[in-house]
Amino acid sequence: MVQVKVNEGVLEGERVDNPYGGSFYSFKGIPYAQPPVGDLRFKAPLPPKSWDGVRSAKEFGPRSFQNDILMKTGLVGDEDCLYLNVYTPEIKPDKPLPVMFWIHGGGFYCGSGDDDLYGPEFLVRHDVILVTINYRVDVLGFLCLDTEDIPGNAGMKDQVQALRWVNKNIASFGGDPKNITIFGESAGGSSVSYHLISPMSKGLFKRAIAQSGVSTCAWAQAIEPRERALALARSLGCYSEDDKELYEFFKNQPKESLVGVQCPVATFEAFKGGLDIYFNVANEKKFGDNERFFYGDMLDVISNSVHEGVEIMMGSTTEEGLISFADSEDIMKTLKLAKVYPEYFVNKLIAFSLPLKQQLKIGKEVRKFYFNDQINVPDDWDKFINFTSMQNFVYPERQWVKHCAQAKKHKLYVYKFSCKTERNFIAKMRGMTEMLGNRQVTCHADELPYLFNFKMMPTKLDTASETFQLMERLMQLWTNFAKYGNPTPDDSLGAKWAPYTLENQEYLDIGNELKAGTAPDAEETQFWDRLYEKYGL
Repeated sequence: MVQVKVNEGVLEGERVDNPYGGSFYSFKGIPYAQPPVGDLRFKAPLPPKSWDGVRSAKEFGPRSFQNDILMKTGLVGDEDCLYLNVYTPEIKPDKPLPVMFWIHGGGFYCGSGDDDLYGPEFLVRHDVILVTINYRVDVLGFLCLDTEDIPGNAGMKDQVQALRWVNKNIASFGGDPKNITIFGESAGGSSVSYHLISPMSKGLFKRAIAQSGVSTCAWAQAIEPRERALALARSLGCYSEDDKELYEFFKNQPKESLVGVQCPVATFEAFKGGLDIYFNVANEKKFGDNERFFYGDMLDVISNSVHEGVEIMMGSTTEEGLISFADSEDIMKTLKLAKVYPEYFVNKLIAFSLPLKQQLKIGKEVRKFYFNDQINVPDDWDKFINFTSMQNFVYPERQWVKHCAQAKKHKLYVYKFSCKTERNFIAKMRGMTEMLGNRQVTCHADELPYLFNFKMMPTKLDTASETFQLMERLMQLWTNFAKYGNPTPDDSLGAKWAPYTLENQEYLDIGNELKAGTAPDAEETQFWDRLYEKYGL
């Protein structure tokens, strides 16, 4: 019997034998907030209520209600979803353990902290505590009406509440509340970068790792959130624009009506390429004394308001852009459209702010740079992936890093992940192996099975294998950063990872070998810098 006492009561977890050596203690389905149902739908979460007796923590809590199109599980979860999981090597260690707080991805519309994808077996071997969380996604987490009743960012405020709970209670599991590293991938990586600039998150963590997603990504920023809420209401049969009527309408909708809904607010958006993420992080308006998660001009906030003293790591994979497409057929269809319509190369965030005439000019410049004005279908798919990688992921990250580095108040590490082993799974899952032929790629999310035990990869790994050694190396980089604020505190990994400076733009290529370098993708980055400056983006 394994019990711990937290502020709300006593939890009973279990000791788990780790197939990769030793054991750890597992506590699942811990409520970190009250269920966000009824009058609490769309609202900031409230602290959890206490319970009497001993509460079992041996089963996962429900994930946020969602239509999981990534894993193709259909409608799953529940509105009562604000639960977290704690995995610790020791409940009473000699010295409090560093804490790694994981924020799952899924485009802000799906995902969970369950061990289907985020098994703890690998990371806990490195003497860290792993915390994984559920938070509200899709409409339930990110609807924004720009009103006090539905101000937006409920899902992000869930993450803040989970962090607050961990700060208050992690010592009961052997953790150090003064040494918390938040990390996440895709929408989770973007969430991490938002926490670095959110006034609600200040002081809740010491370090941060943003993987394949930052707040400057077009897909991570809400575009016309009120108009999108009105479009959603119309699609469900409500044509009112009265704030109170709309709130009552949304509050009383069955949850099944509020997930997986396509909500373009303009014709071009309905047919434009890229990542169709309709409900995400909004620039909040002020209502009384209510806390706002994010507000202000994005680049100004990054330049001036990243929480001082927090150590940061961020990076991307080499073929991020493959995730933008459902399969190889989708890539070819999109490539044909881009060949005809140059504005296809302009992301939605820019398209909403510039007239079509300027979009056409930008699109032609992009097409000339990547394709020399001649797009050959299907041969040029790789150039198209380079473009989508840079536009959707890599260049926004470069923007974030450079604006943060200007203040010279943070130790910042930048990486590119390029490992290629049988653990890389996205291209196979998306049915792209025939198109790729013999070419190996490192897609968006391909680093995750190097950090977490994936149930979709059930075969136990040989710990002496080359693949597992590459995984161990990545885990060491991540956990060294969580422990020391330096991913390579000594020479044991065979390379030194230098902090980023504006002058040299240092980074580490994490491939089958580690290679330190400077100014990654310099020619492409300079092209996008010139483009953004020319058009005032």
